[in-house]
Amino acid sequence: MTTDKVLLGAIAGSFGVQGDVRLKSFCADPETIADYAPLETKDGRVFAQIVLTGRTKNALTARIDGITTKEEADALKGAELFAPRDRLPPAEDDEYYYSDLIGLSVFDTGGELIGTVRSVQNHGASDLLEVRLPDEPATVLLPFTKATIPTVDLETGRLVADPPDGLL
Repeated sequence: MTTDKVLLGAIAGSFGVQGDVRLKSFCADPETIADYAPLETKDGRVFAQIVLTGRTKNALTARIDGITTKEEADALKGAELFAPRDRLPPAEDDEYYYSDLIGLSVFDTGGELIGTVRSVQNHGASDLLEVRLPDEPATVLLPFTKATIPTVDLETGRLVADPPDGLL
């Protein structure tokens, strides 16, 4: 389920009045996001250079080429930043790029289909898989831990889950 671009971060808003931004990095080492520039948004806008200027609560602060005012920085709030997969290092054993997990089928330990991974979320404590249930608009969040997801098989496009009792 690989894609040619990987989501590395998102702009969380402006920082100050000179066009700096608050930057959420999804990299294992958050500060390495600048090393992967140029980064691109979904709509094709390319930022050739990102210079980290500091840290703020839950984000980095950065200066992005071409952004010089608070209004320009505010307009970028929510913009996701992508890099081509071939510029990224290969994932270590038992590590995965979020984009590799999205779209995988999720089966329980008995082989029954639970659903499909819709997104990977992290609200600070650990990664959660948002799984869309079959033939329903409803989703369920599964902790992305070895205990809950003992098997990830990217080649076959499936995960095996052992969800906590009562979750489904």
